[in-house]
Amino acid sequence: MAVDRTAPGESVTFRALSLLDAFDEKHRVLSLSQIARRTGTPLATAHRRLRDLVDGRILQQRTDGLFEIGARTWHLGQLARPTSMREAALPYLQDLVVRTGHTVHVGVRDGLSALVVDRLARSRSTATRHTPGSRLPLHSTALGNVLLAFAPDLVQEQVMARLTPFTPFTVTDREVLRQQLARVRAARLAESVQQNRLGAASLAVPVFGVGQTVVAAIAVIATTETNLAALEEPLRACAHSVARAVEEHDRQWYEE
Repeated sequence: MAVDRTAPGESVTFRALSLLDAFDEKHRVLSLSQIARRTGTPLATAHRRLRDLVDGRILQQRTDGLFEIGARTWHLGQLARPTSMREAALPYLQDLVVRTGHTVHVGVRDGLSALVVDRLARSRSTATRHTPGSRLPLHSTALGNVLLAFAPDLVQEQVMARLTPFTPFTVTDREVLRQQLARVRAARLAESVQQNRLGAASLAVPVFGVGQTVVAAIAVIATTETNLAALEEPLRACAHSVARAVEEHDRQWYEE
């Protein structure tokens, strides 16, 4: 029997919205029983809360009874800062893909993982498994390392408490990772070679916002045969242009 993991003090709204955690890039369409199982919610409780989400157009129920993300959620998502930031950054990201010939990821930190906001690629660039909406580990990817290096100390400690090895090259020693993050902060540059996937390498830099706050990271995804050092200059130039574009976008948004 499923156990409701919701704390007694949580609101009804929070409990209903927690069912959305069942959905991810690999689970876009789910049945009632799947949602209940993936969130640890009793079946009858999940059914009642799902009805509220469907009525509010947060989810929609198909004719076959399965649930998927609703149009209202999509609309609200378009208003989120990562989406507006992606729109402002897109021309410069496209230039980076053309200039380097490699796949480009843009991500923001969301809790203890990196959320991929956008992925751009050419037909012959390095294939990746991650699409917009996918999540990446913070400790084993270059993009994640940038976001983790500039994250609060509490976040760093929480990530270091669960350093999962993805390949034989993944850094799982806390002290080694601390030193690695210190180098990332100093250089404003992160590199990952086969730490998240064998044969893959990546280089990433931060995108700074107001007050030198890191608002995102941009990474170039390549192979281990790639000269990563040659990617640094165009990557930094792109990040600088993106930072200016996002700042200008925000200024226009708040002035309207």
